[in-house]
Amino acid sequence: MGIVRKIGTGLVVLAALVIVMGSSLASARTLDEILSSGVLKVGVNPNYPPMAMYNKMNQLDGFDVDVSKKIAEMLGVKIEFVPVGPADRVPFVTSGKIDYVMGSMTRTPARAKMVDFTVPVNTEALGVLTTAKKPFKSWRDLNNPKVTLAEVRGTTGVDFIKEFIPKAKVILLDNHPDCIRAVAQGRADAIIDVLDFLGQYMSKEKVNWKILKEPCGVIDYCALGVSKGNSSLKDWLNVSLYELHEKGFINDTWKKWYGVDMTFSCQPQPFF
Repeated sequence: MGIVRKIGTGLVVLAALVIVMGSSLASARTLDEILSSGVLKVGVNPNYPPMAMYNKMNQLDGFDVDVSKKIAEMLGVKIEFVPVGPADRVPFVTSGKIDYVMGSMTRTPARAKMVDFTVPVNTEALGVLTTAKKPFKSWRDLNNPKVTLAEVRGTTGVDFIKEFIPKAKVILLDNHPDCIRAVAQGRADAIIDVLDFLGQYMSKEKVNWKILKEPCGVIDYCALGVSKGNSSLKDWLNVSLYELHEKGFINDTWKKWYGVDMTFSCQPQPFF
């Protein structure tokens, strides 16, 4: 009886998963359905500049917006942007409210249970920003009581320092411009952060900046999230993203909005 009960329970769970996946796929629009409608629905986070934000004309603008407009142009359809927050991104995809979502959707095993991911669009990773006159070659060189780091309170860089660079001194400041200024003025030796977001502030200081080649930990890859099982759309997006990477559109658009090249480049992937 115990075996039968376990098998029965397993079948119920399996059936529930099939129903959920089936309903998700049923609500997702295939590539042909998007083409027939003439509209591509894309989710972006308007509170995450310069990925996406509202401009002076109250229109969505930013890296995600430019990339998605190009994708819609390649597809030959109009585009409809749907504002989403971090908590809305996956539910909006699985319910079919949007065809795919951007907004720094980092690929993780947990998210991959709920949505399918395309090939990467961009990277995110902690890196070290210092000046050319400093001798540092690796983030490990910063683990020294003579080294002072400038960090924004509550950021992941602070946690990384506590765990892996405990000997370094840390100046905690309120924002990134203040951290950049501290290093430029010599009050700190370096910053550990997602450096792409600092490009707009770096350009305002007359300093010969240096970015260490080695990332602090793993490099995260951000991709487009589509409904599970929607292979017709995902496969087409993969081919399109390869072309956009290969022709330099992704990198050029990144530099347009961030003011610097992607810190850790995202190479074109012809196979997926």
